[in-house]
Amino acid sequence: MVKRTLIVVTVLVVAGCASASRESVDAGPTSNGDPVGLLVMAHGGSAEWNETVAAVVEPLRDELPTAVAFGMADPRTLEIGLDSLRSTGVTRVAVVRMFISGQSFLEQAVFLLGLSEEDPTPDKHGESDSSSSSEIEAINHGLVVATHDGGLMDSREARVVLTDRVRSRSQRPENASVLLIAHGMGDDGQNDIVVQAMEAVAVSVRKAGFESVHVATLREDWPEKRAAAERRIRDYVGSESETGRQVIVVPMRLSGFGPYAEVLVGMEYTPTEGLLPHPAISEWIRNTASRVICQAGWDNPLEACG
Repeated sequence: MVKRTLIVVTVLVVAGCASASRESVDAGPTSNGDPVGLLVMAHGGSAEWNETVAAVVEPLRDELPTAVAFGMADPRTLEIGLDSLRSTGVTRVAVVRMFISGQSFLEQAVFLLGLSEEDPTPDKHGESDSSSSSEIEAINHGLVVATHDGGLMDSREARVVLTDRVRSRSQRPENASVLLIAHGMGDDGQNDIVVQAMEAVAVSVRKAGFESVHVATLREDWPEKRAAAERRIRDYVGSESETGRQVIVVPMRLSGFGPYAEVLVGMEYTPTEGLLPHPAISEWIRNTASRVICQAGWDNPLEACG
């Protein structure tokens, strides 16, 4: 019997996938020559989790004033980050939202940054924001800001990281099976959008020589749908394992392994890292910031706008 490798790639998706059709949200009047800074928004977690984010942001500090705002569009950390940038003399800020889905906390972010007057609705991925729309006000930061609606899941850089993770655990891709697992959504229509985005990721994995690539969502925050999803996931992993294939779990989360150890308890598998740490994520931050700056019409300290 030929021994093949099953590689499980878990993908955390916290909202509908961004179309990346609007790289900058209305940033107001622009003029050239004003100093530009970078504010990176990230979910935040343990000290170790936050350190992995800080490490990929660090290279940008050599190119322009940079701050990080942890939290799910937390008005307190956003205000602190903007204040720190303004203290350096910055008048314009490119806000890079480092979330798997570009739609995660987008409404909250643009409201808090003063880019939209529409009250944000609660994020739909099952986690509560630190504030509700009735409790928050736009931040009076006195800066010109611009942001984007594309997420990591839509990016070439994330596909590079996934391919590296998968290749690092398989010496013979042609004899490997891959299972992509996503966080998923409660609404079936929104979950279908997640699956479609995952299929695009699966195409990249197949190009690396992995012939069998299967996708699934865990529906993490919806108990009844999650129970059914867990059964399907375990059935698939079990059937693949019975053939003698190795099971490798690669979470497409910014950092950490998430709830997947609980899902796969009692099953044989090898866990790997998520998107961080990896230099390609630093590249994504830089490329996204550059696109935001160029589309806002500002002088770009990172590269010439084409």
